[in-house]
Amino acid sequence: MMLPQTKEREYRFKLALRMGLPIFALILALIFHTLITNYTTLQTSFYIEAVLLVVVSIYFIFFLIYTGFDVKITDNVTKTFTREYLYQYLQKEIKNKKKYTFILISIDNLNDINNLYGIKNGDKVLKFVTEWITQYLKKEGIENYPIGHIKGGDFIIGLEGLKDEYNTILELLCLKSNELKIDDIEVNISGAITDSSYSKDLNYLTENLFELQNKNKNNKYNKEEEINPNELELMIIDAIENKNLLIMSQEVFTADKIVFRECYVKLKGQNNKIIHPKTYLKVINKLGLGVSFDLLVLEEILKNCNKKEDIYAVNILPTSLRNDKFLTKTKELLKEYNNIKIMFVLNEMQYYSYTSRYNSIIKSLKNFGVLIAIDRLGAIHTSFLYLRELNIDVVRFDTYYSNSEKLGQNRNIIEGFNVMAHEKGIKTWIKNIEDKATHALIKEIGIDYVQGKYFSELQG
Repeated sequence: MMLPQTKEREYRFKLALRMGLPIFALILALIFHTLITNYTTLQTSFYIEAVLLVVVSIYFIFFLIYTGFDVKITDNVTKTFTREYLYQYLQKEIKNKKKYTFILISIDNLNDINNLYGIKNGDKVLKFVTEWITQYLKKEGIENYPIGHIKGGDFIIGLEGLKDEYNTILELLCLKSNELKIDDIEVNISGAITDSSYSKDLNYLTENLFELQNKNKNNKYNKEEEINPNELELMIIDAIENKNLLIMSQEVFTADKIVFRECYVKLKGQNNKIIHPKTYLKVINKLGLGVSFDLLVLEEILKNCNKKEDIYAVNILPTSLRNDKFLTKTKELLKEYNNIKIMFVLNEMQYYSYTSRYNSIIKSLKNFGVLIAIDRLGAIHTSFLYLRELNIDVVRFDTYYSNSEKLGQNRNIIEGFNVMAHEKGIKTWIKNIEDKATHALIKEIGIDYVQGKYFSELQG
């Protein structure tokens, strides 16, 4: 048992003892008074009842104390509902009301506030923002609604009705928050909205809120066909179990020569519905199928690639690469298909600090002819750190630089990364090149590998 659990038990016992002592004292006083005044006429049943009364009262007091601690309704800092209670409350609301809306409001820079100004000020910001949201919604005529602190700087609000009624209110709230400051602390707020027409499952609804928020932040939100999340999961599981993969490839060039091909994988669901990576990857990760899926993709590519002289670049999860099951099976497959070369393309947002282990894994794969590429250089810090610390073969620049305007504006940055990679013996790669002007700049900078529609059309 952990120390916090031990201390909690001690605290509960002491509290129960303090609460129980007056009751025990009264019961004992009553029993002794009865014994003293009526001891000659007391029957055996009295003694039995007295013992039962003491035992039941002890049990009852301890039961109330322990269960009372398990049921906590409000968060200590924000005074909003706790996540557990909010979920219970909202689940009942969804069940009882056909139309129900969920709004996610997030303090995006809460972690930075905690680091720069201290946790006390972070708590102050949390409390202030909840009060600010409450006042804003009150002005809009919205009161007596459930609001709960989910995690970090994230709050969920439940409102009766569909999201069309509240879209404008959320947009105005986010706009109004642009100048929000608390004792000179800048606060960045964002939001997302969904409703019960998407799903009746609370878990799917909350996940959809965070997904929508990420899309909004990245300015990549387009109106897409919404599939019931439960149906989507079943479609993806069915496609994986039946190996319904659509594997396509695009050539990657150096000068006018093809050096390797990058593979793209889509899933084919029921009724021949195509499921794209941006849709299925999140579900696969949530279901814990990442390793199995990456192994399936690798095996299908090795079985079906018909250009034996080429290298095939395959996007896999970095967590799969560090998984023992994946490594063992991969090495077995590479032994079986030893005439085919594979390049693993890795894209990782969070830095994996055990680089010595990472390098030993990479080294063991290189013994089987595997090449390693790191994606999104120039956009996320992880790619730069891996360029610096891992024994990789290729780095690919982020697609932000894949047009002449952005490439020209950031030329010094790209040239710096290019020189750094070449000094370490690492090749550079850029994709999504679609015009002659961008290609000309790439040639001047000296990027090794180029990929995109422009080259495909030239070859065609």
